[in-house]
Amino acid sequence: MSGHSNDSLPLDASKPAAEEVKSNSEDLKRSLPAGLGLSETQITSHGYDSPKEGVIDAGTFEGSPAPPLPSVMSPSRAAAGQLAQQGGDLIVPAGSQKAQTKSGPVILADEIKNPAMEKLELVRKWSLNTYKCTRQIISEKLGRGSRTVDLELEAQIDILRDNKKKYENILRLAQTLSTQLFQMVHTQRQLGDAFADLSLKSLELHEEFGYNADTQKLLAKNGETLLGAINFFIASVNTLVNKTIEDTLMTVKQYESARIEYDAYRTDLEELNLGPRDANTLPKIEQSQHLFQAHKEKYDKMRSDVSIKLKFLEENKVKVLHNQLVLFHNAIAAYFAGNQKQLEQTLRQFHIKLKTPGVDAPSWLEEQ
Repeated sequence: MSGHSNDSLPLDASKPAAEEVKSNSEDLKRSLPAGLGLSETQITSHGYDSPKEGVIDAGTFEGSPAPPLPSVMSPSRAAAGQLAQQGGDLIVPAGSQKAQTKSGPVILADEIKNPAMEKLELVRKWSLNTYKCTRQIISEKLGRGSRTVDLELEAQIDILRDNKKKYENILRLAQTLSTQLFQMVHTQRQLGDAFADLSLKSLELHEEFGYNADTQKLLAKNGETLLGAINFFIASVNTLVNKTIEDTLMTVKQYESARIEYDAYRTDLEELNLGPRDANTLPKIEQSQHLFQAHKEKYDKMRSDVSIKLKFLEENKVKVLHNQLVLFHNAIAAYFAGNQKQLEQTLRQFHIKLKTPGVDAPSWLEEQ
């Protein structure tokens, strides 16, 4: 013990250390992937007297040819143990993926999608589509471009738009009539109150003022009943014009936009087909064919949706207007004929409830 330095070990103690290093070296070799190809591996432990006692020849490793690693590694015993434990976690270089270790999964990262690039791509597609559609619209207005026309469907759409204008005119006139009738009923009620007051103060004309007061009050009451029928007519026609028909016209606008896109991409495909066919133009033609087919399917779907909505709108319009026109006619006729019972019966027939003047609507608790 005294003949050696403080960093040296006895000869007998070096044997188990050499065996431990040899075992760790074999574990390290097994954990290395086959593609690395070590021709010779030597592990040298510090602190031995003889260099032969600390060197272990691993021999030649058979595997795919690759540049050899550094032939000599000189860790301590603790470092050699850590290398043996971490051998299964070695990372395969990106350039050599011929063989993979079974000790752990190798994850290849996919391309990370950048939200900014996605938005930029959406803006690019929108700009291109807008350009094509604008060019198609200008070409049609100048008479240079062709457009797809469904004669039967276009005729139904024109009739719908024309009817909408006429219904809007009827709605405006009915609202004017309602306003004027309300003013007349209000004036008749005030006139009846004035006649009733004079009937009490003028004894010699008590009966005459009383007859006129009763007549004006009755006219005001019948006018309120007629006003309720007219307002119900206005509300129903307003729903038909500004909701039902407007919803159908919104679908028509979507159909027309789809038609313009379809014609724009159809024209683009026709222009490419008229040009030369080579390695540069064939991919463009295939892409244009794909876009044309997608917009054709969208156009066909929107045309079908418009046809269905027009059919249901026609059925609903006939049903609604039939009931409202009967109501309007019967109420006007009964009012000017002075038939109060017939007027009230007309309102009951269409389930119209009149608000009593000076009485607020019942709360939801009272309705329950």
